[in-house]
Amino acid sequence: MHKPYTTAVLRKAPYRLSSLGLAIIGLISSAASHAQSEGTSADSLPSVNVTAQGPRQARAGIAGLGDGPAWQQPVQAQSFGETTLRNAQATRLADLTKLDASTTDSYNTVGYWDYLTIRGFTLDNAYNYRREGLPINAETRLPLDNKAAVELLKGTSGMQAGVSAPGGLVNLLVKRPDTRVRTATFSVDDAGDMLASVDLSERTGERQEWGVRLNAAAERLATHVDNTKGHRQLLALAVDHRLNAAHTIEAEFEHSYRSQPSVPGFSLLGDQLPSAHDIDPNLNLNNQPWTQPVQFEGNTGSIRLRSDWGQGWKSTVTVGEQRLKSNDRAAFPFGGCAHGSKGLYVYCANGNFDLYDYRSDDELRLTRSLLAQLQGTVQTGSVKHEIGMSVLRSVHRTDVSTQAYNWVGTNNLADPYAPLAPDAALTTQVSDRHEQSTEWTLQDALTLSADWQAWIGVRHTQLHRASEPTGGAELPQSDDRSLTTPWLALAYTFAPQTRAYASWGEGVELKSAPYGLGYNNPGQILPTMKSRQVELGVKGLYSVNKLAQQWGVNWFHIHKPEADIINATYMLDGQSTHQGLEGYWQGRLGAWSLAGSAMLLDAARHNSAQDFLNGKSPVNVPKRTAKLSTAYTWSGTLPVTLQADVVHEGSRWVDPENTIRLPDWTRVDLALRATQLLSGQSITWRAGVMNLLDNRAWRESPNPFGAIYVFPMAQRTVTLSAQIDF
Repeated sequence: MHKPYTTAVLRKAPYRLSSLGLAIIGLISSAASHAQSEGTSADSLPSVNVTAQGPRQARAGIAGLGDGPAWQQPVQAQSFGETTLRNAQATRLADLTKLDASTTDSYNTVGYWDYLTIRGFTLDNAYNYRREGLPINAETRLPLDNKAAVELLKGTSGMQAGVSAPGGLVNLLVKRPDTRVRTATFSVDDAGDMLASVDLSERTGERQEWGVRLNAAAERLATHVDNTKGHRQLLALAVDHRLNAAHTIEAEFEHSYRSQPSVPGFSLLGDQLPSAHDIDPNLNLNNQPWTQPVQFEGNTGSIRLRSDWGQGWKSTVTVGEQRLKSNDRAAFPFGGCAHGSKGLYVYCANGNFDLYDYRSDDELRLTRSLLAQLQGTVQTGSVKHEIGMSVLRSVHRTDVSTQAYNWVGTNNLADPYAPLAPDAALTTQVSDRHEQSTEWTLQDALTLSADWQAWIGVRHTQLHRASEPTGGAELPQSDDRSLTTPWLALAYTFAPQTRAYASWGEGVELKSAPYGLGYNNPGQILPTMKSRQVELGVKGLYSVNKLAQQWGVNWFHIHKPEADIINATYMLDGQSTHQGLEGYWQGRLGAWSLAGSAMLLDAARHNSAQDFLNGKSPVNVPKRTAKLSTAYTWSGTLPVTLQADVVHEGSRWVDPENTIRLPDWTRVDLALRATQLLSGQSITWRAGVMNLLDNRAWRESPNPFGAIYVFPMAQRTVTLSAQIDF
């Protein structure tokens, strides 16, 4: 958040309607005439059946392993449907940390975009996020109102992405047209936040070959934290048309806008961790008379052609585009004193902190991609092959400008809102970024016998990267390289609906030295950094009488090269190893439902030129986590469900030298919902309490931008909502 070296925009550029937008409008306006000229009559169309995304599944389509049940797939993944997200009071990606034990915070705060850590590795917002399987940039606040589900794929993802951090991938699934949907939702909380949204869908035509879905939302943003009032809007449209029995066109477009002041973190006081009970969690150090909101605007869309060629062969061609515009501003506290061998910035022992005027207006980010996929089945002797082939062409641009990042004075926690004079001079250089890549994928799922199955896959990426500093004082850099990332897995079904598996795979990260920081090698692109993962696991599905459950236990070992700053040079510096044990269990017995997961993680740095890091654990990574959700439903004329969510995260290190540790913490959230039938309509009433016991704790301790921050747990918040299905 508000990093002094973040990319920003060089040129002000109003949004223009792109070729993708024109294509979507053309699809909506002309598809009717196209249908009339189609050789296959409407009478030959089969009826359209749309199945809603399951509330919670232990699988994810982004894994690229087909539609088989979770217990058959040799990966660890989770998919959280709209119902699960609503019942868990999840309104942003950061809220996924309460639903999956392997997922934790990595600098998540009010008013800014979300960072997630999976298996101890922070995801790269520029590379590890997808929408409908296409790459997107998550350096914005991604809305969930029009999303049917959020998928998490855990572990090294070189098979699914040419370049990505090794923690995993996040994929957003858009709500598609369905048979009649008429839903309006209203919510309010005790901080003054108010939301109104609608979800409308309809299918029409003689065989329901046309579908349209509209989502809209408006929200007055407010939290208990000082100076965090704002607002946001969303408008999203999804349409589809079955041209004939074999071909379907789908299109989606969404426009979102959000404006809200952000909240920076607290820090150490010299060499001491202040007590979370002594700090007001509603204190916002970004609270000067000249403080401005962070603003995010996004336009994202895609068009897709699905085709069924018969005899088990299907293809999909998708083109997508995302345009983001941001104004990133803050009165930003950044150190004042230094701590430890790394010299990371912290607040001083007397409570002093330096305050900077940070402004990065008109940041522009563009992602454009084309994905063509072909899947089919081939039989060779006794072996069945499920073949998958794809090619992905992507372009990423970040246009930037020189930023303001100017020291304006020193404040103290005893009087944090004392006004200081602003300084908006544009003095800090950053860099434009341009990348284009072509990724070729081939995968074969081999059914060797009734009990044995194997997977072989490889992705070959051709990548061009270029960066150019905004001030022109440094030389631009460019790089062309090819990368190949294989993936292998083997599974054995040793009991009914119970399978053991082993997998191995690689992933790739690309790092380069930032401009404008006084480095000896500004802009230098480092050699390819390949991470490798081994995973062993057992998964099962069990259902008898009234008990239905799915479960899994797995061990993983991830080896990742690291890069760091040594003597003012950004360079490769040793490796980190993360190995851990994960488990999950989901089940239902009569009126009870339960979903739980846990992770034990051992992570350490090795072979660093900085001896004080070797053998040490990474910062902000708990050694143990457990997430539990349980619900009980009382049947009757007015069914009522009580749900409790318990989130436990173990202690974590605050500094790289492992001298200061955050204590572990536990949070309890409670929710009550009831569905009332009224004149052919239904109203689902929800009452939720986040942080029921109003615990005070330090929630996380990231080290971004060369500084140490700690974030407090938000105070107890009560939300009331009504979902009207009419």
